[in-house]
Amino acid sequence: MVQKVAVVGLGNIGKTHCKYYNEDPNAELIAVCDVMEDKVAELSQYYGVAGYRDLEEMLREEEIDVVSIATAGAENGGDHYEPAVIAIEAGKNVLVEKPISNDIEKARKMVKLAKEKNVRLVSNLNHRFVPAAYKGRELIDQDELGALLFVNMKLTIQNPAETSPWFHLRALHPHSIDVMRYFAGDIKRVQAFMTKAPGREIWSTASINMEFTSGAVGHLTGSYDMSGRHPIEYCEVAGNKGRFVIDNVYENFTFYPHQKNELLVLRNSIMGGVSSFQETFKNRLQHFIQQIEDGVAPWEMEASGADALAGQEVIEAVIRSQMENGAVIEVPSHND
Repeated sequence: MVQKVAVVGLGNIGKTHCKYYNEDPNAELIAVCDVMEDKVAELSQYYGVAGYRDLEEMLREEEIDVVSIATAGAENGGDHYEPAVIAIEAGKNVLVEKPISNDIEKARKMVKLAKEKNVRLVSNLNHRFVPAAYKGRELIDQDELGALLFVNMKLTIQNPAETSPWFHLRALHPHSIDVMRYFAGDIKRVQAFMTKAPGREIWSTASINMEFTSGAVGHLTGSYDMSGRHPIEYCEVAGNKGRFVIDNVYENFTFYPHQKNELLVLRNSIMGGVSSFQETFKNRLQHFIQQIEDGVAPWEMEASGADALAGQEVIEAVIRSQMENGAVIEVPSHND
């Protein structure tokens, strides 16, 4: 059954959602919604779909299976709460852009409501939806790494914007923390140290120590002070049998087994591989639709609302650590 999709929030990211849902044979883009009339007119005309400025009216008038939310907000964290609650209450499958919410109480309420209503709620944590990450997860599941020992992660870009002191943490690191959790599971404790590049007011570079529930340890380096001309992301996952490294989200993957001289090397090819970072959005959105088509239960969805909330809990613990002069902070768990 083709899933009928509506996109809410029609900025650049919302336009990307429209593009890839429109290209997905398992989806049909049928409506768009935004408070800005010019954006609604542009996208509804371009795709030949219904346009609305009011989400509740759209849900009354259209037969919709999926609501994809890309609304704008402070700290590059979209104001997803109100539209998500409306869509969840209406029983729709919901995808929200990252972060799920920069207000941790709202994030908790969204996840709780989706669980109560038995509705699929997921987030666009697109960095894990690449062949390199799939291969890493496969090797872990096959016990090729053995017991996990450490995860090292780096995510750095250039963003000169100055908003809240925590802009860099809340806007960028839902991605990096989700990748770390994807490979190593829940994070138990954190300790953070941050600095400000010359001329900056926000905490624009961070060094974060982590302990996972499994006992593995980890480290995240993040920065809004690096040039975008060079690789933005690095991930190293190591166990007592081997380790792998992913360079620049999807470009290169190398597995180093401890007891062999041979390496497993995967190179991304633009001929059939991921041709640009934008295609990570395509992979994620189409995976969401496919899981709905496959009847995956709400609590088994990948990069779920619960996963996104877990990442935000880590970020808030990191912020608290910085505020408390590098204190070690326990991360709240919602596993119960």
